Amino acid sequence: MIEIIPAIDIIDGKCVRLCQGDYGRATTYGDPVEMAKRLVDAGCRRLHLVDLDGAKAAHVVNHKVIERIASATPLVIDFGGGVKTDEDLHIALGSGARMVTAGSIAVKSPQIVEDWLAIYGPQVVILGADARDGRIATQGWLEESTQEIVPFISRWMEKGLRQVISTDISVDGTLEGPSLDLYKRILAEVPDVHLIASGGVGSMAHVEALDAIGVPQVIAGKAIYEGRITMKQLETHNLQC
Repeated sequence: MIEIIPAIDIIDGKCVRLCQGDYGRATTYGDPVEMAKRLVDAGCRRLHLVDLDGAKAAHVVNHKVIERIASATPLVIDFGGGVKTDEDLHIALGSGARMVTAGSIAVKSPQIVEDWLAIYGPQVVILGADARDGRIATQGWLEESTQEIVPFISRWMEKGLRQVISTDISVDGTLEGPSLDLYKRILAEVPDVHLIASGGVGSMAHVEALDAIGVPQVIAGKAIYEGRITMKQLETHNLQC
């Protein structure tokens, strides 16, 4: 059964969700540690934590939030946003993250990511493949590259990466449903990938649709905060996983 990974995105130390990657359309939901504790109570084991300030600034900013969540909960934290240098990686892991997502840096400085992969392995380094109109976006989704998403994932799979978080920015935060056609294509053309879908999830029906096409994990954020996926539903689902 597909695993639901809850997401906490951070701006100024607070939980937020953007709509379609637009920093001007952010909704604030309060304290990230309190939200993390509620997720633990609902049976969640993993957390996708994104430093939106860091993504925009191109270096880790909200590492204290990692420390607070890691010290207050048993959640396995995968962290992304602003991880651009060895120092950023060490800060993230030293603050309590267990995994780190390489997004923009995998486009702009691939050798650094290859070095991380050689040192830490694919159990720690995750590829962030976030796209708009099929092309990889970088710098907190503020810039668009020329790289097409499926060849981009394939190249990194050849280098040894296995876990890929893929967000279709056009549906992220809309609650209107995930990009099933995109994920079907990725799974068909890159069959060995461990795909983590992200963006657009607005209900348990959307989660079930991803499960039906073979996606092993899905990230959900706004749907949980808005009560479209309730804590009770999350708990029931987690008991079945």
